[in-house]
Amino acid sequence: MSAGHTEVTTEPVVSCAEECGVRDVQDRLGDKWTVHVVVELAAGVRRFKELQRLVPGISQRMLTLTLRRLERDGLVTRTVHPTIPPQVEYELTGTGHSMTHLIKALVDWSLAHRPVIAEARRAYDDAQSRT
Repeated sequence: MSAGHTEVTTEPVVSCAEECGVRDVQDRLGDKWTVHVVVELAAGVRRFKELQRLVPGISQRMLTLTLRRLERDGLVTRTVHPTIPPQVEYELTGTGHSMTHLIKALVDWSLAHRPVIAEARRAYDDAQSRT
């Protein structure tokens, strides 16, 4: 795009004429806890209780469900060590690590656009309150 470019592009940036699987990924990334869990696992191997402490507000049940879904999708591996009590560790797979680049891009975008979005929301709310 040139420096003087001001036109709005109407061509789709991405095309998904047939089922391309994006809905599955969107469902996984769009839930409340997945991104938080993946971010914590990006730092390395974590035990269940450690993850629960690092992800404020997540219940034991939701962490269990989130980890199972991530494991089912091949994004996380679960290793059980034969100790008493059993020690369970979770780690991102190669595919899981590759997803962290997408999450970082999303975080970067949201940080860069936070003020613009906040202003748009204020303007919208103000306009709605006047009607």
